Amino acid sequence: MNDITVRRPLTWVSEGATDVGTVRPLNEDSFLCQPEICLWTVADGMGGHDGGSVASQMIVENLSRLQSKANLDNFVTDIENTVTDANNRLLEYSKVELNGRIIGSTFVSLLIKGNIGVCLWAGDSRLYRFRQNKLSQISRDHSHVAELVSEGLISEEEAKNHPEANVITRAVGTSERLDIDVDVFDVRVGDLFLLCSDGLYNAVTDDEIMQCLRESALDSSVNQLIQTALNNKASDNVSVVLVKGIHQNVSV
Repeated sequence: MNDITVRRPLTWVSEGATDVGTVRPLNEDSFLCQPEICLWTVADGMGGHDGGSVASQMIVENLSRLQSKANLDNFVTDIENTVTDANNRLLEYSKVELNGRIIGSTFVSLLIKGNIGVCLWAGDSRLYRFRQNKLSQISRDHSHVAELVSEGLISEEEAKNHPEANVITRAVGTSERLDIDVDVFDVRVGDLFLLCSDGLYNAVTDDEIMQCLRESALDSSVNQLIQTALNNKASDNVSVVLVKGIHQNVSV
């Protein structure tokens, strides 16, 4: 009998949750889990008085209508066009319904096809990868303090307590021109991806995040991340989506 090695296909499982946090009266975050087409998103709305929730929900609802494409580039283009359409609709909504009051939302999306992952984002919602017990941030914040750090004007530690730490430089719905950043990377079995709003990483340290990600089940990790943020008095809405690559027929 020939010795034939059968490669089990890689599949992606996910869990997500959101919480209003300990200070805000409204939850303006939204998230999307669509493992059937390997697309996940976290959107963090801003604008108050339900404006932010309108913005984040519009992004998520638009993306939820997408269908998988055989060609990765075409799928990425569909995502970019969909978010750009949400940007234009939010500008019109603000003009007609809110007398021009600015509303908007950051977003971060993860798309996986085969052994390739794609991160698309605008703002400071983040994508992390947890691989071989190491946590790496894939997205790069579109924020004032992130620019200061990249220019060497302040340290990452100083950025955490900077008075303008909440000033973002890019978001959906705030400008006629929307630039969406895209990063492409490899994915492997065992990779664990974390999409989150700033309500999580501003309240939970990297060490605490990694400790939560070591939980055996995804839903336990999600619950632990949010509970840790709440225990640390999270001052913003907290949204978490976890995505893990496994071989089929392997429980998580």
